[in-house]
Amino acid sequence: MSGLVVVGVDGSASGLAAVETAAREARLRGAGLRVVHAFIWPAMHVPLGPSSLGPPEGGVRNMVERLLAEAVERARAVAPEVDVSHAVVTGEPLTVLEAQSLSAELVVIGSRGMGGFVGLLVGSTAAHLAAHGRCPVLVVREKPAADGPIVLGADGSAAGERAVDFAFAEAALREAPLLALHAWSTWNAPMPAPQDASAPYANPPGALADEEERLLHEALAGHREKYPDVVVEYQAVHGRTREALIEASRCAQLVVVGARGRGGFAGLLLGSVSHALLHHAHCPVAVVRGKE
Repeated sequence: MSGLVVVGVDGSASGLAAVETAAREARLRGAGLRVVHAFIWPAMHVPLGPSSLGPPEGGVRNMVERLLAEAVERARAVAPEVDVSHAVVTGEPLTVLEAQSLSAELVVIGSRGMGGFVGLLVGSTAAHLAAHGRCPVLVVREKPAADGPIVLGADGSAAGERAVDFAFAEAALREAPLLALHAWSTWNAPMPAPQDASAPYANPPGALADEEERLLHEALAGHREKYPDVVVEYQAVHGRTREALIEASRCAQLVVVGARGRGGFAGLLLGSVSHALLHHAHCPVAVVRGKE
């Protein structure tokens, strides 16, 4: 862990909400906070200084300095003990924040920015960073339930192992319970081995549900020993994963998912479940990529 939380700001209300969340995350971790603005205007050959016909405090450069000052002030108001720095990095937001994620233990971003289209539920920067970030990415959506659990979407896949560890760590930092939720259906669950070899496709009623319950417990095995103080609730439910996690997010502090799960297609960097949560969850969403 680098001891650094990075938050991207662009002057939007969503960006300022992300700053407050990032300040709290930095305080929990005992980490520093870096407030970053991706300064795209030089590449577009836009004059940066004030116009000769306008006030001396005008111009794009001064506007950026003001929005950064507001973001830093907001962060220090939320977590005055956190060491807050800021940076203006020339480039477009996708590239800048992906590069920043190389040296961070967490990147925080608002779900929508200044460039959002009307009706768009999640911005392109948030979706891109969730798929390409080199560290966990926390996308701030609606206001979380203050006393709710950390909800973990667990599917037992190797790609989700880092998400499990991140969820336990978050629960420990926040002193919150952890709800490990695994949703399955006959379409996405592997068929358990038959008990009677003479009837290769026959299994007693409930065998599939028992297998999925076992898978959920195995997915968390070892982590409970690492985080003994975290209270864990297991839920293996029959239904669609996206709908189950979105519903659970209504009373959660945070939902944690892997970037891709058990049903992911090869080459797909962001799975359908994580993508749906970025659009529809009722609390912040952390997307944790698996090992490269």
